[in-house]
Amino acid sequence: MTDFSFSIPQNIIFGNGSLSKLPELCAKLGGKKGFIISGPHLNKIGMVKKCIDALGAMGIECDAFTETEGNPSTTTVDKATEKYKKCGADFIVAFGGGSPLDTAKAVAVLATFGGKITDYEGGGKVAGPVVPMIAIPTTAGTGSEVTSFSVITDHSRNYKLTVSSNYLLPEYAILDPELIYSVPFKTAAACGVDAMVHALEAYISLAASPFSEMFSLKALELIGRSIRAYVANRSNKKSAEDMMLGSLLAGIAFSHARLGDVHAMSHPVSAYFDVPHGVANAIILPEVVSFNALSDTGKYYDIYRCISKCPVDSSIFSPEMLVEELKLLNKELGIPEKLKDAGVDDKYFDAMADDAMKSGNISVNPRTTVKADIINMYINLYM
Repeated sequence: MTDFSFSIPQNIIFGNGSLSKLPELCAKLGGKKGFIISGPHLNKIGMVKKCIDALGAMGIECDAFTETEGNPSTTTVDKATEKYKKCGADFIVAFGGGSPLDTAKAVAVLATFGGKITDYEGGGKVAGPVVPMIAIPTTAGTGSEVTSFSVITDHSRNYKLTVSSNYLLPEYAILDPELIYSVPFKTAAACGVDAMVHALEAYISLAASPFSEMFSLKALELIGRSIRAYVANRSNKKSAEDMMLGSLLAGIAFSHARLGDVHAMSHPVSAYFDVPHGVANAIILPEVVSFNALSDTGKYYDIYRCISKCPVDSSIFSPEMLVEELKLLNKELGIPEKLKDAGVDDKYFDAMADDAMKSGNISVNPRTTVKADIINMYINLYM
């Protein structure tokens, strides 16, 4: 067993209706004025105003930035940071899917230390505590509310950069399953598979530990038993609870164990072609699982048991059964089968492979991976 360490220095509130605790938590932060970072959909349906009104009732003034896009860019981070500074806020509420949460973390860094978010690319470059944050996810997928990463797209080089620091962890995370009842079908499917990939890659990662494996397996169990029912009917209370908790546990797992080739390959797909992150992960997943099968030490069967609707006995299991199960799940959830179906152009594969190889996730993938392997997998996934 390899050496490992862990910590979960956050306050996590989970439960139906827990959004009502937002004013109380803001008051605990001691802030005088809040700044909500969210997206246009939540703003349009009145959820952002609901938060502003709730805080106003407690005497806490609040402003908002609601222009985050699916793959948040450096330009968006700059715009949000400028508005944050002008409005005089002293804490941030990150409200939405992974995009607003990643944007909020980046804004917290720039509002504290200045510069551009590219200055902080990589790990260990955030010098100290940043603007206090409360994270409220409205999708079951990214786990960003409990991760120390912010992933931002730099369009000038078609690259998704990652800022990594424990200072990015929000002080509080509110997980209210009621917030994911009205998620659109496609979003629910893509985010759900994204959460599953987090748990799966963290489980087989070379950096996995007994601590991270515990969270990975529980996440796989919750997501595996509920993802189909949740996507079919997002207002299914039990399934929504499973998905929200599964996403949270998967986030904790990969914060400590990292990920693998799926994420290394999916980031260029999103950066070059603006494919939603969860969709890119879902398309790539079966091919990477097949590639990694050679390195399996028995964990594939654990994953298969969690995901399959009718698992076979371990004595007749083969890794290919897990690959086929993942392909079937994608089909059931309406995920495109091939990269070409998602609008990807194969002429960029060489450059995309270069970017994938820059990812720290490559080093913890269970099978040693070189650039030629990445290109070959992209080709296999194309058409």
